[in-house]
Amino acid sequence: MVRYRRLGALFMAENNQKIKLLRIIEFLRSESEPNKPVSTSQIIGYLNSIHISCDRRTLYKDMDLLVESGTNIVKTEFGRENAYYIDEVSLSLAEVKILIDAVQAANFITKEKTSELTEKLLSLSGVRRSEIIRNNIIFYNNHKHSNSSIFENIEQIEFAIRQKKQVSFYYFDLDDKCNRVYRKDKKRYITDPVALVFSEDNYYLVAYSQKYSNSVNYRVDRMDTVEIEEAPICEEALIKKRKTETYTEQVFKMYNGETVLITLEFAPDKLGVIYDKFGENIEIRHADKGWLRIKVAVQISPTFWGWIYQLEDKIKVVSPEGISPEFDIKEFYK
Repeated sequence: MVRYRRLGALFMAENNQKIKLLRIIEFLRSESEPNKPVSTSQIIGYLNSIHISCDRRTLYKDMDLLVESGTNIVKTEFGRENAYYIDEVSLSLAEVKILIDAVQAANFITKEKTSELTEKLLSLSGVRRSEIIRNNIIFYNNHKHSNSSIFENIEQIEFAIRQKKQVSFYYFDLDDKCNRVYRKDKKRYITDPVALVFSEDNYYLVAYSQKYSNSVNYRVDRMDTVEIEEAPICEEALIKKRKTETYTEQVFKMYNGETVLITLEFAPDKLGVIYDKFGENIEIRHADKGWLRIKVAVQISPTFWGWIYQLEDKIKVVSPEGISPEFDIKEFYK
């Protein structure tokens, strides 16, 4: 019986020591940074506050044990005391903030995925910095797309590109109720993937069409049920892959401008263009002669009028009165 009691006491002591080491690591990860290490007194005070006894002599032994076990603990000085921090690869406050803003701004990332990615990015900055960032996050993008499978689409396409295999998928547009309207009577597209390109808030698959002997672009968020085919891509697609940078520079462009609330009317066949420009949450109303109407905040500038001009007689600015594109268009096309 005495022997079992001794074994039980040894087991408890060993278990308590493991808990103590874990708590030290948690405290260092939560509170320490390279430019703000925690002192010996702070660590002992923390352990005592959670009812774990510790003094300087035992703490030094604990730190040596953690270092020997592979934990990246760095010892420095804080006044007359030793101080410590964990030297782990983490992102700075500014880096995490920039990445979170990029996720927030990306239209192709759904609201649910935006929240998930934001939390993952915050976890990379440490507890102290993540709280600072969290208190300053502004959710400003209301043009998020609704296709939750875009990440799976990207993963499948990337794998197919690496394996030099064809991909197939259904391709759809959105109607004025934001319902999917599948092209080709929902027959699968089969194409040779060349590259994924991010442009104007959207991901595009640059592919080679053997049928038309030319490059084609597909919106990744307009794809459904992407699958990798057994057939390899053709030699022409491999040649296009080597010229992707030049091709994308010629095809994909971006525009900017200044904000005014305007009413636009446009032909129904330009609905996809409107969704691309202003997002899927806009209110679509019916206008005369079968056209559609929206009221949106746009950036009035030569680039805006250039975009209007490209749609020719398929779109018009209804209000406010007094906005004239003539001067701006001339400036845009000088």
